[in-house]
Amino acid sequence: MGPYVLRRLLQIPPVILGLLVLNFVLIHLAPGDPLYFLVGEGGDESYYSAIRSRLGLDRPLAEQLVRYLAGVATGDLGRSIRHNEPVISLILGRVPATLLLTGTALAAATGVGVWLGTLSAARPGGLLDRLTNGVASVLAAVPSFWLGQLLLVSLAGWLGLFPVQGMVSARLASGGWALIIDVAHHLVLPASTLALLQIALIFRLTRQSVRETLVEEFIRTARAKGLSPRLILYRHALRNSLLPVVTVVGGHLGTLLAGAAVVEVVFAWPGLGRLLYDAILTRDYPVVLGIFLVVSVMMVLANLLTDLTYAYLDPRVRYA
Repeated sequence: MGPYVLRRLLQIPPVILGLLVLNFVLIHLAPGDPLYFLVGEGGDESYYSAIRSRLGLDRPLAEQLVRYLAGVATGDLGRSIRHNEPVISLILGRVPATLLLTGTALAAATGVGVWLGTLSAARPGGLLDRLTNGVASVLAAVPSFWLGQLLLVSLAGWLGLFPVQGMVSARLASGGWALIIDVAHHLVLPASTLALLQIALIFRLTRQSVRETLVEEFIRTARAKGLSPRLILYRHALRNSLLPVVTVVGGHLGTLLAGAAVVEVVFAWPGLGRLLYDAILTRDYPVVLGIFLVVSVMMVLANLLTDLTYAYLDPRVRYA
């Protein structure tokens, strides 16, 4: 296990370097000039040239790339064109909100999806099986922005059960438990939007995997020994069915982050997704590249964690 982890860690820098170069080239070749978003379109060419020179945008693309990679190697992601602040400070200020949103949604979706999928597989064709299958089919076809707006209009707008937007109430003056409860209250709708979309996928995969495991020979042996159905279902069948679920959960982390960007815009959640949306609209290249770098590192680490989880769930899996 040790040599395998070391090899995987050594593979991360080349992967990140390739992603940095690809993202840098694609973003700078995209149409649009950040200067027009920064200072408007009323200036003359000499004024634009001076601003472009100050920001380093007048240099050749290859030189800009080398300077950017050198900065990243030293921990400098540049300065935001729009905010005139270090990119690393902007990103670090938004990471906790995004991790709270995506982590809550992923934990809820995994727990509920695996639980419902296991119960459904235990009694195929039953009422619960038919009901959950129908709901999962509907959720699988619903876009995240539409579901978010539906929950926003119905539960926040009409019924007034939850806040319409933001992460913290503007009138909240105290911290402690009052702050925690207020953040949790704001978190319900955006986290539910992300979780509901993932529950459908995890439920279907768990249901199919558990059903296939329940007809295996070792399950029949466990039943012949007189073990309780509950023990057989959860300790033997479910544990041996989780590898496909772990693969999908780890592989869909990027999808969850992409969906979080849309949800953060809908609910005005102050996370990386909202920052990325604003940076793309204003062609704030350093911020866009910085967020892509953070997401890429998170994806690589998530894949490594997924592989290590395999060995924990199935002792037969060994990495040389």
